[in-house]
Amino acid sequence: MKSQQWLDYNWQIKNRLREAEELEKFISLTPSEKKALKSVKKIYPVAVTPYYLSLADPKDPDDPIRKQVVPVPAELDEKIQLRGEEDPFKEEGEIKGLTHRYPDRVLMVVTTFCAVYCRHCMRKRIFSQGEKVWNFEELKAMIDYIKSREEIKEVIISGGDPLTLNNEKLEFILKELRRIKHVEIIRLGTRLLVTAPQRFFDDKLLDILEKYSPIWINTHFNHSKEITELSQKAVERLLRRGIPVNNQAVLLKGINDDPETILKLMRNLLRIKVKPLYLFHCDPVKGVMHFRTTIEKGLEIMDYLRGRISGMGIPTYALDLPGGKGKVPLLPNYCVKNNKSEYVFKSIKGEEVSYPV
Repeated sequence: MKSQQWLDYNWQIKNRLREAEELEKFISLTPSEKKALKSVKKIYPVAVTPYYLSLADPKDPDDPIRKQVVPVPAELDEKIQLRGEEDPFKEEGEIKGLTHRYPDRVLMVVTTFCAVYCRHCMRKRIFSQGEKVWNFEELKAMIDYIKSREEIKEVIISGGDPLTLNNEKLEFILKELRRIKHVEIIRLGTRLLVTAPQRFFDDKLLDILEKYSPIWINTHFNHSKEITELSQKAVERLLRRGIPVNNQAVLLKGINDDPETILKLMRNLLRIKVKPLYLFHCDPVKGVMHFRTTIEKGLEIMDYLRGRISGMGIPTYALDLPGGKGKVPLLPNYCVKNNKSEYVFKSIKGEEVSYPV
């Protein structure tokens, strides 16, 4: 394989692996994985870039990369998925692709297409709609709504992955939003820094992002194995254009639900100048329930981070409330007693320390 091809984003997308026969050229599938691939892809598509699959151990079924992209029988197991909902956060509204949950910000879903279909995706429901990109009329309906609501200060553009759009359509969205005086911040949610960092070696893309600043990138590294020399270079190219990069990891059973694994991830994110923003509790989405841990496990991990990494590297552990009620932060309780004269706190070493009122 020519390195020139490997560094070509379009080549990565064109050569995404979808079938068991294609995947087996690079990894040793288990019998259950082969069976799941046939049944799961009838409901939830399967696709992975050659780049991202190359990060996986080809012989280890428990590899954290592999588990994020190769279906398993649990994905369709009715008993396991029973309590999951297709849209637990009620994102679907009157205007296609638009969610206005918080007074000051809106979410624009502009495509169902992703370079890689992560098995734990919170919007797994849209996979079954096929690979679609919103047309200009549909985009204009969302933009007109935003124009009519002066309380909207921030727009989050998501999908699918919005940076899989061609440069023309992406610039149309950003240009129209920048014409709206009350829109102060534009945020782009993308996993391409993880799954196809080659996208960010397109200078025209970077020109567009820089032109419509301030723009923030929120990406989605879940494991240190995803942080490569190529992804680091892609991050650096964004930063040099004045585009900050934050990370929103998801706590996933069997992938990163371990204190040392999360600590290592946060350290490595800081090393490449990506700010750990959130550690999300895995959402109760149908087809995703087998990835969910307990809240107690998440709190244990957060407690472990405190004192082992600086505050810059400690994300907010949060969950999304059902029914579109918004995110809430979750924190270990460090206050063990309080009375009229003092509080008693647990230190990072587990000691009880008095603090006068």
